[in-house]
Amino acid sequence: IMQEGVAHAARGGPVIGICNGFQIACEAGLLPGALLRNESLQFRSMPVTLKVERTDTVFTSAATTGALLTMPIAHGDGRYTADDAGLDRLEGDGHVVFRYVDATGAATAAANPNGSMRNIAGVSNARGSVVGLMPHPERAMEPLLGSTDGLVLFQSLLTLTNA
Repeated sequence: IMQEGVAHAARGGPVIGICNGFQIACEAGLLPGALLRNESLQFRSMPVTLKVERTDTVFTSAATTGALLTMPIAHGDGRYTADDAGLDRLEGDGHVVFRYVDATGAATAAANPNGSMRNIAGVSNARGSVVGLMPHPERAMEPLLGSTDGLVLFQSLLTLTNA
């Protein structure tokens, strides 16, 4: 199935990798980096605050740059990592999509639930058609779930498909 997913992405088709899907997207070469065990070596399940860093992707076009979103995480292997040159490229090319931050929008160690390098919670490919993130936007779509902030990712996709 990954052959078809990679081919779809190569054609510019939208691909979102959420949690384990982010890991798979990295392992398949659709996104740079890798996901390792949480720095604490503990499973983490809690709401986190994300800062939107990039809004020109298929999944963030309806968001506002700098917006703070609340979404849950639930993972034991969510620590985003890459070598320093790769991280510098991601930052320089603007491919960091989401970053773990505190309630004021500051990327602090305390706001980073898994020890991800540079507080990175999500990245994209150069085209912006493939996005991977550890938090679960699909679990933040109803007030009853504690947040509706995940809706913006799917509203962005709908905007694309209705254009």
